[in-house]
Amino acid sequence: MTGSVNDIARQIRLLILDIDGVMTDGGLQFDNRGEEYKTFNSLDGHGIRMLLDCGIEIAVITGRNSGIVNHRMNELGVRHIYQGYRDKLQAYEKLLQDTGLESGQTAYVGDDLPDLPVMRRVGLAIAVQNAHVFVKQHCDWVTTARGGNGAVREVTDFILQAQSLLAARQDSYLE
Repeated sequence: MTGSVNDIARQIRLLILDIDGVMTDGGLQFDNRGEEYKTFNSLDGHGIRMLLDCGIEIAVITGRNSGIVNHRMNELGVRHIYQGYRDKLQAYEKLLQDTGLESGQTAYVGDDLPDLPVMRRVGLAIAVQNAHVFVKQHCDWVTTARGGNGAVREVTDFILQAQSLLAARQDSYLE
């Protein structure tokens, strides 16, 4: 990484998120029929909407396939949804082609070893507080919040603050 984390965050045009362990607490819940359940944090969701409103794209790359993920991301307005990619680097390269962005304009939030190949390519690699220790050793920044418990909101606020957009977004709720 060259420059400070703040300097790099100023350049971010695309935030990429893992799902399990980042957008959720990492727990996998199934009913007796095998139907999957996930819990998403509403603070994270609002942070995603604020970034999108400011023109910063959001993408998700996940190794699993889930209709719940499609539903939640569509609800938030996330257009770049890459599911079922065990090789997340392949999805990342496709995402760069689809968006026309360069690696230095991207940030990735992950929590486990399959996230590392992408984290090593992006401009800003972020691990959630409860990420695997090896992942934390190879990232630029670690959140204070755990995955599924406001870590994404911490990241979105940080990016907005670095780009001098956070105060105006917050103040808009005081009107």
